[in-house]
Amino acid sequence: MRTPLVVLTLLLVPVSACAVDTASPARAAERFHAAISAHQERAACAMLTRETADRLPARGQTCADALRELGLGPGGGVTSVSVWGDEAQVRLRGDTLFLRRFTDGWRISAAGCSPVRDLPYECEVED
Repeated sequence: MRTPLVVLTLLLVPVSACAVDTASPARAAERFHAAISAHQERAACAMLTRETADRLPARGQTCADALRELGLGPGGGVTSVSVWGDEAQVRLRGDTLFLRRFTDGWRISAAGCSPVRDLPYECEVED
C-alpha cells in the first residue's frame, strides 16, 4: 500500500511546479490602465518596457506627453490572460495588452491593441 501513495505523490509534484502565474501580468495590465485613468502618464510610462517607452514619443515629446495625446480608454476588467514563457497577453474589456517579464516584474510592451482580421494585432503603443 505504500508504493501507490509514493507514486501518486511523485506524480502530483511536477504538475503543481508547472503552474503558470497569470495573476502577475493581469495586475500589471490593470495598474497600467489605472495610471492612465488617473492621468498619471509618467507612472504609466514607468510600467512600459524600455523599448516601448523609447519608441512612443514623437520628436520633442516625453513618453507621458505621447500617452496623454493617445488618450487610451479605460481598460476595464480582465477577461483573459495567456502566458508563453516570458511573454503574456492580457485582454481587458476595453483593451488588449502584451507584456514581457523582466527580473523586476511584468512590463507593458504593447497597449491599445485591436485584432486585425488574418493579421497580428494593431497597437497604439508598441515597441
